[in-house]
Amino acid sequence: MSWDESFFRAINGLAGQSAWLDQVALALSNSSLLWAPCILLVCYWLWLSWREVVLGAPVLAATIGIADAFGASLKRLAERPRPCMSLLDIQHVEAACGKVFSFPSNHAINTAVAAAFLQVLYPRSGWVSWPLVGVIGLSRIYIGAHYVTDVLGGWVVGGSLGAGVAWLLLRYSPIRSLRGQSSA
Repeated sequence: MSWDESFFRAINGLAGQSAWLDQVALALSNSSLLWAPCILLVCYWLWLSWREVVLGAPVLAATIGIADAFGASLKRLAERPRPCMSLLDIQHVEAACGKVFSFPSNHAINTAVAAAFLQVLYPRSGWVSWPLVGVIGLSRIYIGAHYVTDVLGGWVVGGSLGAGVAWLLLRYSPIRSLRGQSSA
């Protein structure tokens, strides 16, 4: 058994022991529930600088969309079956398996894009965003939808894309001049 499968089994082995924890993991894995923190984030961002939101929010949304499509393409290339489909003796939390392929986790990619993007723009945001990214990634392993390396790979891909795009935005966009005006 590989280290990846061993870690997967250690995390997934907790599933089914607590109905409350199972429901939390399912909720964290539900993409539609991410709209609530997104709305709060945009409200906070508007409070900080509505001008940055006008430019930054569409760039972030486009980056997440591109990253999601890139992750789907990587899945078709890797063709790694999900653990809930290939390991018969694991815990299944309801019907949370997902589609056929596992690597990389698009949940991990998308959340890491947002966290890295925001941390480049607002360095202090990491104490809120990265723990949320971590918990969502663990929930994907917990419910049996992904191996540990699927989530780690998603974090690397998403974090790199999010940080890179935010860096370019700061370097080559009007945000730099907006920040200069607000601090003057």
